[in-house]
Amino acid sequence: MKIQFWSVFAVVSLLSFGAVAGCSNPCAAKTTAPAGTSTESQANPCASKADPCASKAKPCASKADPCASKANPCASKAQSVGGPLAQQLQGKPVVVNIFASWCPACKNIAPTLSQLEKDYAGKVHFVVLDVSDKATTAEAEAKVKELGLSQFLAANKAQTGSLTIIDSATGKILAQHRNNANLADYTTVLDTALTQ
Repeated sequence: MKIQFWSVFAVVSLLSFGAVAGCSNPCAAKTTAPAGTSTESQANPCASKADPCASKAKPCASKADPCASKANPCASKAQSVGGPLAQQLQGKPVVVNIFASWCPACKNIAPTLSQLEKDYAGKVHFVVLDVSDKATTAEAEAKVKELGLSQFLAANKAQTGSLTIIDSATGKILAQHRNNANLADYTTVLDTALTQ
């Protein structure tokens, strides 16, 4: 066990050293003096040269973030669930959680979902669609038929660990995030939906 640790440590150290050396000024390594001479008496051959990387702009600095203009990258896939939701979901925004017991993303967002359920109890409908196995998926498919979410589940069954906020009156997807534990991304949308 110790040998494995030290061998991994040595490899990481060498890689780190190589990365640091590669990022430093390429002229810095050329300042060593030949044997028998002092470094004070020999001028640095690179001293007059400017840092070759200093004048180069960062290649991506001028490019805008491709995702910056997209408020929600998942929402563009489907703007609607196919129409208004069932009568029992009307009057409140709906948060749909596509869950599977084996899904790491589901475990990651669980505390966020729990906090949303506490903060919006009675103000928002929460729907969990469990697709852990064939039996739970069959139950979820029966449930979505009742709720008007059949088209949504068919399109998103593989998106475990996702939370989708839907306007129940129109079926419009207001926000959809996968493996996103940032509470503010949900509260902002829900607060806006509740004031309309």
